[in-house]
Amino acid sequence: MGSEGGSSMVRKPRFLCLHGFRTSGEIMKIQLNKWPKSVIDRLDLVFLDAPFPCQGKSDVDGIFDSPYYEWFQFNKEFTEYTNFEKCLEFLEDRMIKLGPFDGLIGFSQGAILSGGLPGMQAKGVALQKVPKIKFIIIIGGGMLKSTKLIEDAYSSSLDTLSLHFLGETDFLKPYGTELIEFFKNPVVVHHPKGHTVPRLDDKSLEKVTGFIETIEQHLVMEEDKKNGEETDSKPKLKSYDDE
Repeated sequence: MGSEGGSSMVRKPRFLCLHGFRTSGEIMKIQLNKWPKSVIDRLDLVFLDAPFPCQGKSDVDGIFDSPYYEWFQFNKEFTEYTNFEKCLEFLEDRMIKLGPFDGLIGFSQGAILSGGLPGMQAKGVALQKVPKIKFIIIIGGGMLKSTKLIEDAYSSSLDTLSLHFLGETDFLKPYGTELIEFFKNPVVVHHPKGHTVPRLDDKSLEKVTGFIETIEQHLVMEEDKKNGEETDSKPKLKSYDDE
């Protein structure tokens, strides 16, 4: 796509994809392929396996092939995390080696992690050696529950452009709804399913496409700025009626 400033085709937005609990990067790739090719082809997606081998039974055992991985471990109340710092170090290392990235796409545990990282990065407690996370797509996510992490991740309203998927019967829906409140201009897609990467109907496809167009505009403006070209306006997210 072009811009009034004279830019030619914008590069594809590059996203690091963080899979769900006790699954894998390959499984998430299969899950995202439910989305139309017209969506997937506009994104540069990198799928990563979490740093820790699955430490228990996976809910997808028998549905998707192993091996399975997890980003970190937690207690029954989801308030205490083990290996979280190691997870952050692992992510930063991979983002340095595989990046740079414009944003994150997360599902389930990967979405919980993705939703907390922009705030932690802004506060200076994570991902300090990599560029700012500009965009996030949260599928079946929620807030981190550790008191310390809450303070680090959600201490201020975030200007990170965000797209959130909320499933009507998803057990994480209340927590995903809470997370949305910390982002200044969230785009929200409601779907009738549970804890899953949903297929896109006409309405949700329109929202997803609009979100991608907005982040493409951001990248055009970024490129124009690098080239010393001035732009008169900021890209605006499309407004949608969620009722």
